[in-house]
Amino acid sequence: MRRTKEDAARTRQSLVDAALKLFGQRGYSGTTLRLIAEEAGCSRGPIYWHFANKEELFEEILAFSQAPLEQLVAMHHDSGDPEQAADAFSRQWLRLLIDDTYFRQSFEIFLNKTEFTEAVSESLVRERALTASLIATFASWVTRYREQAGLRAASASDTVALSMYGYLMGITQSWLFDSKITDLDNNLDFFVGEFLRLLRTDQ
Repeated sequence: MRRTKEDAARTRQSLVDAALKLFGQRGYSGTTLRLIAEEAGCSRGPIYWHFANKEELFEEILAFSQAPLEQLVAMHHDSGDPEQAADAFSRQWLRLLIDDTYFRQSFEIFLNKTEFTEAVSESLVRERALTASLIATFASWVTRYREQAGLRAASASDTVALSMYGYLMGITQSWLFDSKITDLDNNLDFFVGEFLRLLRTDQ
């Protein structure tokens, strides 16, 4: 039977869904292509049609959390209103955690289920670049906010930016580890407000 593009797309999606589930349950090293194929209900052949190897499939999984944050950086880095940008950015980040299953599962796999070894080096390169761009974006907001408010800096902008990054990552990791730790949806305004407070550290 001739496979259609729709068939191929469905198979690829089933492989991605199976990989998300198994990487989340077993971690990178505990998940094999055989297990992914079995979970997806196919042989290993279709995996190699869509992905060169396990590493490439893993990169695809991590992209579900990396790509949205890269897009947020692109949207807000050059904003002329740093407070508005910080509010929108942190709110969108936390809403992705609440609303986007793929983002949430991908982030959890990276933070809680990944052994940082040579096998995932390509994903780590992208993650380090993303981290650097996030901190640089936050630092640009801090600098712009101080300039607009006429504030003299007590702490370097990149130091404040690192605290802002650590704050969002801390909430993310804690909530992914145990979502009962807080009602993130109903407390969203509070957490966004605390992120803005970090932006205004030297006020």
